[in-house]
Amino acid sequence: MSDVKEKSWKEIPRGGLILEAGNAQEYLTGGWRSKKPVWMSDKCIHCMTCWICCPDASIKVKDEKVVGIDYEHCKGCGICASVCPVKDKAIKMIREGEKDE
Repeated sequence: MSDVKEKSWKEIPRGGLILEAGNAQEYLTGGWRSKKPVWMSDKCIHCMTCWICCPDASIKVKDEKVVGIDYEHCKGCGICASVCPVKDKAIKMIREGEKDE
């Protein structure tokens, strides 16, 4: 017999609730992607529009400049590529598994 006390239905939290703030870092959701963004540093003007609009905080920034993409958390929504103001786009979307240029 185990010493673990089973919880009653009143003690179990409702599903879909976020009980701890900032817990998204614990969940690696990058495997959900079918497309992924590729950032091209030579075209980037570091306007930070992609960083502001990314719903997953997957745009990596250092010293107020974009430095890459966090593929462990990026779900491949493409918002970063669509909001890029650069004429030839500093972020392009490719199929997951396709080779980056």
